Amino acid sequence: MKLINADDAREMARRRLPRIFFDYIDGGSFDEATLRANRADFGRWQLVQKVLVNPEKRDLSTSFLGERHPLPFMLGPVGFLGLYAGKGEREAARAAHAAGLPLCLSSFSIASLAELRRETTGSLHFQLYILKDRSLCEELLLEAEKAGVHTLFLTVDTAITSVREKDLRNGFRSLTKVSPALLLQMLMRPSWFADIMRAGAPQVGAVAHRPEFGKGVLEQVSNLSRSIDQTLSWRDVAWLRQRWRGRLVVKGILSTNDALRAKQEGADAVVISNHGGRQLDCATSTISVLPEIAGAVGDGLEILIDGGFRRGSDVVKALALGADGVLLGRAYAFGLAAAGSSGVSAMIEAIATEIDITLALMGIASVDELKSLGTSVLRPA
Repeated sequence: MKLINADDAREMARRRLPRIFFDYIDGGSFDEATLRANRADFGRWQLVQKVLVNPEKRDLSTSFLGERHPLPFMLGPVGFLGLYAGKGEREAARAAHAAGLPLCLSSFSIASLAELRRETTGSLHFQLYILKDRSLCEELLLEAEKAGVHTLFLTVDTAITSVREKDLRNGFRSLTKVSPALLLQMLMRPSWFADIMRAGAPQVGAVAHRPEFGKGVLEQVSNLSRSIDQTLSWRDVAWLRQRWRGRLVVKGILSTNDALRAKQEGADAVVISNHGGRQLDCATSTISVLPEIAGAVGDGLEILIDGGFRRGSDVVKALALGADGVLLGRAYAFGLAAAGSSGVSAMIEAIATEIDITLALMGIASVDELKSLGTSVLRPA
């Protein structure tokens, strides 16, 4: 099956992965209303077509997070990439860096930052959760500095973990060892199982050296999840801003007031995010609150966004509504699960091609021109 779009990648990932891991990528919280809204609300805007002005070549490059990038998106933090494909974090980073894009490594990754840095030379960002044990936070920050990370993403919307019913049913985060039923699931996906085993028994890289978190990936995931500090507050953002000398991005913003507070606390950027519909169910979609937040914060704070991005037209709408850049999540995770590094590259290429064609049909020469035109290229549906 050829990977033409993210739906193709999702279907191939569904066929290849054990259900417990596919459900983890695919699912949302409770009724999954926010998960669905993230996709549906792109339909609130239509694109304005303009003919007979098409430039011969479009420039898809743009600036965000202090750098010029060849495309207006990057690979955002997705946990456990190394469970979807052997050495999954490395494979995703290879694809991102081949396209000139950064990858943000999740704290819940199979590869550690040091391991990934040894195998890649491109731009790496790191995503941090504030943990009860601040000494481990300090360790992770030191590792990020040693790995040459200049941009840190602080996720702020997961101090209280929501209920993801698919995970409850299949045991993800509650299992601490491979049960007979899970082993059967894994053996029924022989190509995936062989790929994972060739890479070595997976562990959570951030805590693999700490015996108190356990030995296997399932036990480590469960213990690390319980270690997230549920008392997270703006005081912690202020502490991190003092501690971290690089660029600080606050991820998990859904309101103007929170975006302005992040700016006040010294954040360089925010990510408008509802954690892919995996936290507060019935929350607003990310694209629906983007115009309000982008219009309120003014200069001095970059606006990034994730949540439901599958098509190039989704990216175009976000840029027109005020986003500086977009983070991909499930789209590339499905590509990774479907076909490793080549699957991630296929998703990057597909979305880039769709952006290029969309701009051509709108008579727009570049992403920078699109940003300058803003909402004039959109109509309410």
